[in-house]
Amino acid sequence: MSDCIFCKIVAGEIPSFKIYENQDYLAFLDIFPFSWGHTLVIPKKHYPWVWEVKNIGEYFQVCQKIAQHYQKTLNQKLVISHVYGEDIPHAHIHLIPNVKNYMGKLNERLGDLRQSQLQPEQAKKILEKLRLS
Repeated sequence: MSDCIFCKIVAGEIPSFKIYENQDYLAFLDIFPFSWGHTLVIPKKHYPWVWEVKNIGEYFQVCQKIAQHYQKTLNQKLVISHVYGEDIPHAHIHLIPNVKNYMGKLNERLGDLRQSQLQPEQAKKILEKLRLS
């Protein structure tokens, strides 16, 4: 879709801070993160919603690979995953590591939990620690 921001990221028209990429999926840092390392995982092919992705098992395996990498790299058990979002109708799963007191805030509006915009210097530090090859 030509007007989809995630499709533009996949096409390289909009820059992103890539955590992981394979032939079918791309994971990159959220630019308005809930926490340090907040990552979005998307299929490269446009699907409006997660439940429309043709090979959803493979999609979740990619998410699992990244989440387990975060667990090991950050030495923590909890990596929250969220499947939500109407703002951008392109399937995406949020992986949110390194969350302190997050569970107690689940009743708050998710938008109220967002931090300030991710800056390139901060993204570089995160990528150095979390990027998968």
